[in-house]
Amino acid sequence: MMPIHSTALVDPQAQLDSSVEVGPYAIIGPHVRIAAGTKIGSHVVIDGHTTIGRDNHFHPFSSIGGPPQDKKYGGEITYLEIGDRNLIREFCTFNCGTTQDKGITKIGNDNWFLAYVHIAHDCTVGNHTIFSNNAALAGHVQIGDWVIMSGFSAVHQFCKIGAHAFVGMNTSLTQDVPPFVLLSGNPAQAHGVNLEGLKRRGFDRAQLNAIRHAYKLTYKSGLTLEEAKVALHSYEETLDPAAASQVSLMREFLNESTRGIVR
Repeated sequence: MMPIHSTALVDPQAQLDSSVEVGPYAIIGPHVRIAAGTKIGSHVVIDGHTTIGRDNHFHPFSSIGGPPQDKKYGGEITYLEIGDRNLIREFCTFNCGTTQDKGITKIGNDNWFLAYVHIAHDCTVGNHTIFSNNAALAGHVQIGDWVIMSGFSAVHQFCKIGAHAFVGMNTSLTQDVPPFVLLSGNPAQAHGVNLEGLKRRGFDRAQLNAIRHAYKLTYKSGLTLEEAKVALHSYEETLDPAAASQVSLMREFLNESTRGIVR
């Protein structure tokens, strides 16, 4: 039998794998699909057109798949998609998308969301990220893989944060953050490369040196942003493929940035 507590309210139309656990007083709406091994804690509400992957763990009082907090929302069908092996602690709120964007909020795999984290409509979160308590994303934000958002950090609408960036406590972001950059403050300021995080993830000396030099070209050389892009491309061509790929990640992010970067 499906391990659903007797006080939980699971709509008959919801699609739950037989191994999904649902705790006391949880509420699961009719358009929810949940894959094997996922645990739903007590008093969790999962609603909307929400798809959840395998082996996730939702702690009590989270609200998942609610309508977007957007005055333009008119009841359209939009979506929330959550991958595998995510940890969602108490009182987190993840909203569905809007038709003004792609209509979907997407969260990847192996992420940690600590208490009171908010993921607004149309956000995209990659894999292996950590959101500490009270970190919050406004709508349409894109978060790369391995990003760390410290407690009480907040991100403005449409901003992008590149892979392996580290955002310090109480940081307020209104511009994009390139990959690998460590920053903090209000307003935010860059403070170098997230070297400790990169070392923990197995980056070798050549890759670390390339990333550090790419940071210097972007932030310390006195070049304009357009000049820095050219310099990054020239530097990239001198490196072996593994190191060059990291510089390429930085350069491509700068090319795609629409709000300008924290600099």
